[in-house]
Amino acid sequence: MIRTSPQPGDIGLTNITGSVGRLIQFGQWLNGDGFGAYQHAFIVLPGGLLIEAMPGGAKVRPLSTYDDRDVLYVSPAGLTDAQREAISDCALKYRGVPYSTLDYLALASHRFHLPVPGLRKWIDTERSMICSQLCDRAYLDAGVHLFDDGRWSGYVTPMDLYNLLGKLAR
Repeated sequence: MIRTSPQPGDIGLTNITGSVGRLIQFGQWLNGDGFGAYQHAFIVLPGGLLIEAMPGGAKVRPLSTYDDRDVLYVSPAGLTDAQREAISDCALKYRGVPYSTLDYLALASHRFHLPVPGLRKWIDTERSMICSQLCDRAYLDAGVHLFDDGRWSGYVTPMDLYNLLGKLAR
């Protein structure tokens, strides 16, 4: 479901400007997403807050942080209030987990079927996450499985979230 006013448990998708945004777009391109419109994802929390993966570790910030950007808020249709609360609670346990640009390289290595020992474990780990991995993991921890396509846990980009939840909204 795509919405214009965010609710707790929604995933916010937005762009990242500047060289960092271009690097993320390149990482998503390596992963097969093309040069999509969304390079960042976060979870909406109650009280006008969000949690997002950041270079210094996942942080809770005001939702108004992105008032100057277009943000698309998405979630699977039919989420209950209890599920939304659980997603928010689960997301909060990742506060401080570091962001790792190496996760994009790991995702690209998987896409290109490179034989990297321990790759699946690296992608699935909770010791570092990119923004979309944090969102997917919070949903999974709350018992809401977003992807049923057989992908490895944690193998998700912001554009994967857009493509999946955009299809569910149709």
